[in-house]
Amino acid sequence: MRQPDRIRRCPGLGGFTVFQIVLVIALLGLLATHVVPGAPCGWEPAKFGKAKADVRTIADAARRFRSQNRRTPTLAELCAPDPKGRPWLEDSGTKDPWDHDYLIHALERGDFEVVSSGPDGVEHTEDDISCRDARTR
Repeated sequence: MRQPDRIRRCPGLGGFTVFQIVLVIALLGLLATHVVPGAPCGWEPAKFGKAKADVRTIADAARRFRSQNRRTPTLAELCAPDPKGRPWLEDSGTKDPWDHDYLIHALERGDFEVVSSGPDGVEHTEDDISCRDARTR
């Protein structure tokens, strides 16, 4: 009589045991619990960097507007097209990374300042970002 076929094992080829797979998944889970909660902390410096870049971009657009119109623009005017149909301000929204509006303040002698009120959303606090600060840093 013929014996039933038995499962053949190829010598030299091995797989992972269930224990090894469970161990790796558990270690990855532990690693994720330490890495993921710390990730948002790295976003705040990036938000400040984006706000500084946006403030400089808006200030450049406002300078171009002022050179042609002889006055400080509003943010709405910068979002509208120039006489040639191109927007004064491209690819930079009117909101900062904390979802507050950027502000343009007219200063003495026709000068101006573009400001983000920062994470707290309150003007004239230490976390404000200004185009005047961005030029010196």
